[in-house]
Amino acid sequence: MNLSILRIVTGGALPLLLLGLGSCRNTSRFSTGDGHYEGTVINGSFVRFNVPENTRMCLTLDMDRFQSLPGTITTSDGLFRATALENMPQIWHDPLSTLSFGEGREKNMMYVATPQATELRNRADITVVVSLMSSGDVEVRLMRGAQRDSPDPEAATALFGVFVLQQHPGNCPI
Repeated sequence: MNLSILRIVTGGALPLLLLGLGSCRNTSRFSTGDGHYEGTVINGSFVRFNVPENTRMCLTLDMDRFQSLPGTITTSDGLFRATALENMPQIWHDPLSTLSFGEGREKNMMYVATPQATELRNRADITVVVSLMSSGDVEVRLMRGAQRDSPDPEAATALFGVFVLQQHPGNCPI
């Protein structure tokens, strides 16, 4: 049996195996260290609800701890202020941990963040999906609840927004 394995390896399978090993993606390059990711919400109303236009976000990431203490988010509208991304330990043992959607995403991770309390917003947790993009950018999706008809859309608890972030040196300016 060992001889047949040797024949397979010497018959060209070893280069394919090594090529496959080289294609594993190292996500540590997304760690921000002393920097941050920063960008704005996509302003189209078809992908934005209850997130004000031109809202900016800063994100810190520590990819060595992405399953425990992955980082923080801050938004210019005051929803988040260096708010910890909270880990859901059970998710790493569920197929959701392998969530894959759209082209150009190396890894998608799901977290929860508790917003700051304001007069118009409650503190109900918000689901945060962080997508590490092949380009080196990061996309962040914030989502909570379902949109319900309300005479005052600002008072609704539902929320959805997609942020496209680029890496910057230094502290978050928000």
